[in-house]
Amino acid sequence: MSVRHLLAIAAATLLGIVGLATPAAAHVLVQPVGAYTLTSGRLWTVVAALLGLPGVVIGGLALARSAGRIGTGGRRGAIVALIAGLACTVIGGLVVAAAEGGPGTGYGIVGGYVNLVIGLIAMVLGGLALARSRHTA
Repeated sequence: MSVRHLLAIAAATLLGIVGLATPAAAHVLVQPVGAYTLTSGRLWTVVAALLGLPGVVIGGLALARSAGRIGTGGRRGAIVALIAGLACTVIGGLVVAAAEGGPGTGYGIVGGYVNLVIGLIAMVLGGLALARSRHTA
């Protein structure tokens, strides 16, 4: 799967979730939140994690490739890791900024903080791989 297809799928997923999350957010305001209820904040943290965790893996592989141990270079993987990490960090930051309560309230604040860390790790790995690929080329 090419980078363009991956980005197009990610964008379509995000746009589809925005349309589904709005009615869910209105419903959550009316009723109390259970421990296993998937609220809009929790849904966004899951989406961010689904972007950030592959970004960490791809960034690690790109870093290994740029060091010359595997393959011939990890420039594309580094760029994908940077974009996925940035998306994860931005979504996590928005969830944290929009949360009106602490942990356990259904706003997804814990997942937002976790996504901030995951996104930063993906961006650091992608940046290191990109810097190494420039030096070796």
